[in-house]
Amino acid sequence: MTSSNPITYWDYLHLDDLLTLQRGLAEDDADISEDELHFIVVHQAFELWFKLILRELRLARDKMAASFVEEETIPYVVHHVRRVVEILRLATEQFRVMETLTPQDFLAFRHKLGTASGFQSLQMREIEALMGLREPERAAFGHTDPLTAVLSMAQLSPHSMAMLQRVQQARQDVSLRQALHTWLYRTPIQGSRPGDANDADVVRIFLEAYFSALRQQQATQMDQLEADGGDRAAIQTRFAASLHASHAFLSGADAAVSERLQICRLRAALLFIESYRDLPLLAWPRLLLDTVVEMEEGLILWRTRHARMVERVIGRRVGTGGSSGVDYLDETAKYRIFPELWAVRTLLLPRAALPALQRAALYHFATRDPSPTKR
Repeated sequence: MTSSNPITYWDYLHLDDLLTLQRGLAEDDADISEDELHFIVVHQAFELWFKLILRELRLARDKMAASFVEEETIPYVVHHVRRVVEILRLATEQFRVMETLTPQDFLAFRHKLGTASGFQSLQMREIEALMGLREPERAAFGHTDPLTAVLSMAQLSPHSMAMLQRVQQARQDVSLRQALHTWLYRTPIQGSRPGDANDADVVRIFLEAYFSALRQQQATQMDQLEADGGDRAAIQTRFAASLHASHAFLSGADAAVSERLQICRLRAALLFIESYRDLPLLAWPRLLLDTVVEMEEGLILWRTRHARMVERVIGRRVGTGGSSGVDYLDETAKYRIFPELWAVRTLLLPRAALPALQRAALYHFATRDPSPTKR
């Protein structure tokens, strides 16, 4: 635009287009009730937030998937993942607005939705795939494959088809979870990197020392519980199961044999970062991991809040898309896309109990001798 035709707030935000999109199936938004308008606006707002989340996640994934991740990249990624955290927090609060819709108000226009369902939100499906949710981990949606419900619709607009292709592409591309795993695998453990001649021995010795300290820590806890009058047999059984699960996690026993060494090393790296988080060069990596956990926690809370909102408004009816409704939504709240980042917290030790740190200088900032060079 020229100076004689300046850009306005209205023009920049394309409000002429945006504010005509709240009409549902009617010709004009004046032809729908205030409750239906409310329902449409809230869900369109969700989709706008999802669009921004996708942009932030793609940026984070691309940065972390680089063959070499510069140290200064980590704060940048943390900043953008934190934005996703705040979006999810705001989106979760948005359900409070949705709950001003009473059951009778919703039932007055629910029939207009037909088979339309929130599950058909292709942007949410892309968010899940981009984060790293794998299809075998997904809760069953009725009797169909997750995308079959969308593909089975009579007609898809060109834009919907393009979005569907993006979801399918996201399923094939490197996910944020995979990028984080590769980055973790490359972490120096006790100063040793993958490819070093004795790296496998260094990792093994670190894990053995850590597990020994963990076993000693739990023995102290058991003694204390028994001294306080706890049932000895029950306490020993509980701690034995915990130790077994910890050992299985650290050894990668749940992974395929061909992947076990890689899984073992990346979990050891995760444990190393979390344990020695106070070291200068581990502070930002540890903050990144914690922010990713916070992001997933936000998504879990969003899903949980969604389920409670639906139960409050329609009870436990069959969902409009044919799902089990609230039961299905409750299942989605059980997803863990970054399970290792959650599981490692069970194994953490107090600082005083940690194995001795080797080659500590590697994890400190490089410094320059301030004294003048002698000539």
